[in-house]
Amino acid sequence: MDKPTIIVHVQKSVNYTLFDCKWIPVSPKFVLLGQYPKDTGALQVFEVSHGELKLVKEAEKQTSFKCGTFGASSLQQRYLATGDFKGNLNIWNLEDTGLPVYKVKAHKEIVNCIDGVGGLGIGEGAPEIATGSRDGSVKVWDPRQKDDPVATMAPGEGEAKRDCWAVAFGHAYNVHDRCLCAGYDNGDVKLFDLRKMKMRWETNLKNGVCGVEFDRKDIDMNKLVAATLESKFHVFDLRTQHPEKGFASVSEKAHKSTVWGAKHLPQNRDVFMTLGGNGSLALWKYEYPAKRVVKDKEDREMGAAGTINFVQNMTLSTQPINSFDWSPDKLGLAVCTSFDQQVRVLLTTRLNTL
Repeated sequence: MDKPTIIVHVQKSVNYTLFDCKWIPVSPKFVLLGQYPKDTGALQVFEVSHGELKLVKEAEKQTSFKCGTFGASSLQQRYLATGDFKGNLNIWNLEDTGLPVYKVKAHKEIVNCIDGVGGLGIGEGAPEIATGSRDGSVKVWDPRQKDDPVATMAPGEGEAKRDCWAVAFGHAYNVHDRCLCAGYDNGDVKLFDLRKMKMRWETNLKNGVCGVEFDRKDIDMNKLVAATLESKFHVFDLRTQHPEKGFASVSEKAHKSTVWGAKHLPQNRDVFMTLGGNGSLALWKYEYPAKRVVKDKEDREMGAAGTINFVQNMTLSTQPINSFDWSPDKLGLAVCTSFDQQVRVLLTTRLNTL
């Protein structure tokens, strides 16, 4: 029992399909997003109190919710940005969910994924929200600017549209620099440099990319995890980019099923949880190699991949675990949802030993 253990602290059934969950920063509350059977949007806020889940707020909206983020909001406001099935980006004040404080028709089709940066005291620069859609485009929004995105990455005339399933901000360690990573249904991973407004790197992982996440948003790029169909996930070392080979990476098989995503522990960037299509969670730790940078034959620097060590796993459901969020405030506290319409609050012990 000297290694970390994943414990279900409390679980609850809901009467709608769950798509996303997020801890409300600096609070014992989290928000759930999903779809009622009649195709309306479900938004519920729960508080964890004395081993129970207490419903503190709920709202039903015209359009089903797919994803949400607090990443572009200040710690004072804690506004939630959501993407929905009709391509809308809305920002909500959870104290009063009557009308969104910001709304824009972001895409022609469903917003599959969303991420925020420049808020919560994490990272520098403008508050920005990225949305990825089935329409093939990835857009970056500044809530202070009405109607128009500050950046759009979309296929050119005559190019095939690929469904964008995952977006993540990173490299926001000063007021000027910022990168955005996007993953697509055909296995493409694209890294955009938002300062230079150009693509910095791309690769193809052979399987649809369900989730991407930098280990930290607010540091010089360090690592990125990409989770895919066919039981695989990949960890890229982003510290050194080789002109031809790109970034060094290592891949691992997990869950015997789709890996729906990977979430890094806020208190330790080398520890992360993967979400399984078979209803399981797996905890991993990345170990750096003795030398992170090596030289090729022509004396050019290239990265060296480390190793991924399995720590612990737990099967929670017969249905996929489709969203997961670590508490930013309490080590080991997490919330996850699955397609069995259950929300589970988890405690992972002994993480400070890793």
